[in-house]
Amino acid sequence: MRAVVARVTRARVTVDDEVVGAIDEPGLLVLLGVTHSDTKENANTMARKLHELRVLRDEGSCATTGAPLLVVSQFTLYGETRKGRRPSWTAAARPEEAEPLVEAVVAELRLRGARVETGRFGAMMAVESVNDGPFTVLVEV
Repeated sequence: MRAVVARVTRARVTVDDEVVGAIDEPGLLVLLGVTHSDTKENANTMARKLHELRVLRDEGSCATTGAPLLVVSQFTLYGETRKGRRPSWTAAARPEEAEPLVEAVVAELRLRGARVETGRFGAMMAVESVNDGPFTVLVEV
């Protein structure tokens, strides 16, 4: 499981001109990718890491500050680009494998008390964000 995590002052996801998820205060935008070998344990570990990741101002985390997260599924994080000019998506989990694990990350974050907004799995989404810093990290489990 792989996530690109950006510290943001605000972010939102729109599908067909409808805002489906938004955070209007400082928090984290999480682009989340799933590969074939990922499990529920990976989802739980990712949720813990995201919740406790100390990348907010003054080394805060969502767990310590209550900052929200916007989680957006992003299969393209497993695109392979070493050969040729066209990415290969073979390392990305199929939608029927990936969707339950993305939902498991979100559910575990919420169980931990996090405020979580989401995109819409499988939809063509417009993701807008105002990066804070900019400060962006790659998290893998």
